[in-house]
Amino acid sequence: MPEIIEVEQARHLIEERGLDRVISGVFAPDAWFLKRGLTDATLAQVLPGHRFAKARRRGKLLLLDTDGDGPVLGLHLGMSGRVLIDGSAAGDPLIYASNRDVDGWRRFGVQFEDGGSMYLRDPRRLGAVELEPDEDRLGPDALTLSARELDRILIRSRAPVKAVLMNQARVAGLGNLLTDEALWRAGVDPARVAESLDEEERRRLHRAIRSTLRTTMRRGGSHTGDLPRDVDVLCPKDGSPLQRRTVGGRTTYSCPLHQL
Repeated sequence: MPEIIEVEQARHLIEERGLDRVISGVFAPDAWFLKRGLTDATLAQVLPGHRFAKARRRGKLLLLDTDGDGPVLGLHLGMSGRVLIDGSAAGDPLIYASNRDVDGWRRFGVQFEDGGSMYLRDPRRLGAVELEPDEDRLGPDALTLSARELDRILIRSRAPVKAVLMNQARVAGLGNLLTDEALWRAGVDPARVAESLDEEERRRLHRAIRSTLRTTMRRGGSHTGDLPRDVDVLCPKDGSPLQRRTVGGRTTYSCPLHQL
């Protein structure tokens, strides 16, 4: 499922192949996919004639600045979305969703004047498109999260630490896979009350988040961590049987021996 790694891959694809091309038309057949009062008529009015001038990202939100007085386009990949430009998709194939290119799964797109196109394909229909998204509703980006910011996020919360890290208003970009991996690397139980972590544990968690993001970015996907998501596989760190449970409403894998 797309997390910050996959969204960054999509941003990079748009930066490489989608900028400075004149938009000639908009494809928006699914009204449900358009959020905050946005309509296909509005998109058809404000996007054609403009070019995407810059591709940005905050957490899992893609932000496409248009040139001149054009709007900012916000794209959410949801649980199964992928960006395609001229038929090429960003990143590795998803492992928790179909990678078939079914016409009905193309929820939004633009045609370029040069004959090319950019589409957002989403089999599960959990992504979204909006104009002028409120970037400030999101917390600091996980890729640039500082130790001080993490302290401020954790130190006064009585929610499970996993739930806090996955709250996009607290930390933008971490999903289920990356959060489980970081907590496993840090040796922190996902169900621990966030404010119960002492300073050393918070430092360890910060280092684990950074190493998790570096490793999975290099390997090509959020699914490429070292924590197996299988209770029939032993923990690679200590050989203990892994535990599967629900924490913060999400299926969670952890080691009961070294994650305390």
